[in-house]
Amino acid sequence: MANTKSAIKAARKSVRLHDRNQRVRTRLKTLHKRFTEAVKANDAAAARTAGTAYASAMDKATKAGVVHRNAAARAKSQVAKHVLAK
Repeated sequence: MANTKSAIKAARKSVRLHDRNQRVRTRLKTLHKRFTEAVKANDAAAARTAGTAYASAMDKATKAGVVHRNAAARAKSQVAKHVLAK
């Protein structure tokens, strides 16, 4: 258990940030799944819209510090590779 005032605040903050990070990561997984399904179905229009949404969400997650910038760059590169190939 936290003993100091700052440790108590840090514990509260940790719970709040963990919840936010979980929501963001879950959303990213869902968007990635939609993008992958569209690519597998050879649906170029759906892949483009899903890829755009996924890349945008990755940028926002990176800005918030949830995802590392190199991981986001790698994911966006894969999106561009699949979208531009179609």
